[in-house]
Formats: sequence, structure tokens, C-alpha cells
Amino acid sequence: MQNRYASHPNEVKKFDTKRLREEFLIEDLFTKDELVTVYSHVDRYIVGSAVPVSEDIKLEVPLKDIGTDFFLARREVGIINIGGHGTVSADGVRYEVGAKECLYIGLGVKEVIFHAGAEEAPQFYFVSTPAHHAYPTVKATQEDATPSHLGSIESSNERTIYKYIHEGGIKSCQLVLGITELAPGNMWNTMPAHTHNRRSEVYLYFNLPEQGAVFHMMGEPDETRHLVVRQGQAIISPSWSIHSGVGTSNYTFCWAMAGENQTFDDMDGVAMTELK
Repeated sequence: MQNRYASHPNEVKKFDTKRLREEFLIEDLFTKDELVTVYSHVDRYIVGSAVPVSEDIKLEVPLKDIGTDFFLARREVGIINIGGHGTVSADGVRYEVGAKECLYIGLGVKEVIFHAGAEEAPQFYFVSTPAHHAYPTVKATQEDATPSHLGSIESSNERTIYKYIHEGGIKSCQLVLGITELAPGNMWNTMPAHTHNRRSEVYLYFNLPEQGAVFHMMGEPDETRHLVVRQGQAIISPSWSIHSGVGTSNYTFCWAMAGENQTFDDMDGVAMTELK
């Protein structure tokens, strides 16, 4: 399991492109028949993926890395499938998880398995955060999610936000998770930008064409930087940073948050005139 450490904004101002990518970009997710995990010391996320093609994959990491007897002994996890139809089991109970569907598994579940055997391989992406209470395992489809339609074609940011794990949806201790789909002809997400010092965030970009890219904006509002992000790559966004992006075409991204609260609208807006 890779480790990523927290960075102070005064230090990030001095990073070159290589260092920015090393600290904040997760490039190598979705490797066939492997569990990929990254431990972030920003709110102690574990971000990862599982692509079971020829064999099942268990959700397990070296126990010394998390200090517990099993992965979800003191954690919860939200799973999104961005590939073909798949199956996940939680302590022997199997859940069918289709494309863009979500499965939440709470504290205390001892065995999580991503199952192989689908005609088109599923691509499971997950975000795990520390937990203090056992909430039940719940699956949600896009039809179950809470959609919000925002933006307009005139500003190139017409999009639909689907909230899966949040105050009014699937219950969790601190994890908040959903996906945002940009309508055809739209490229911008989360603009005007914002920060939320009470929470950090992780973005996974997907549904990009092979040669497509997203220019992800990060940094303090008056010290912005950018990272070029490809299909199936994720960004760790600390609480002091904006998190926005513009693509070479429309795309979808999964957002996950953790921190002091679960209030989706708790954010500090940044006017376009303030960005530098």
C-alpha cells in the first residue's frame, strides 16, 4: 500500500509538476486481478481499486499499516463500479453492482470479496475512511440517488450530481460519496470553485476517451496549479485547495469527502475574480 503524506500549502507553492503529481495524483489504479491501495494521511483515506478478471480479490491490506485485525475493524468503505456488471460479497452476502452503482459497507464486516467471472470485467473503485459506528451494508443505483441538475451549456458546465452516501441517503459515519456526470458539450466541473476547510476530497475521473484528459485545478485560490489527469486516475484534494477541472470533452467523476461534517453544501465559494 502506497503512503501519501499531508502537505502544507506554503510548501506546495514550490512544487514542480513532477512533485505535484507524486503528492496528489493517483495514476495507476484499475490493474487486472490486483488490489491497488493508497493510504492518504489527509483525513486517513484509503483509496483503491479492484478489477477481478480471472480470480476473486479480497479487500485486505497489511494489518500493520492500519493497526487493526481486519480492514473494516475501524473503517467504512464506499464502492463505485465504473466497469461491467459485477458482484461484491460482504461476510458472505452477495450484492450485484452494476455500472455507476454504489455499495456501502460499514464497520465490523470482516470479509469483503470482489468476485471474478463477469462477461465484461467490473472495475471497482473504493474510498474508505475511519468509522466509529456500524451502519448497515446498502446498495444504491443511480435511480436511488438524489440528483441535482446544475450549470448550463452557456457556461460549459451543465451537469447532474448523484448523491449516494450523504445525510439524506446512505448513512455513514463520515464518508460522503457520489458521482457527477457532465452533459455532452460541457467540460467544466465545480466552477466557480470552492474550498471547505472542514473537509478534504478525492476525485476520480472516468468516462474519458482514450486520448482525452482533464486539466484539474488545485491549490489556494491565489496560488493555483494544475495537473493533467487521464481516464481512471484520482486526485487527493486537501481542505485548503480548490478542486475543479476542464476536460477535452465531457466526462464523469466520483467525488468522496471526509472531515468535520457531512453537509454537502458546506463550502466556501471562490469568485472567479479571486482566482490567480
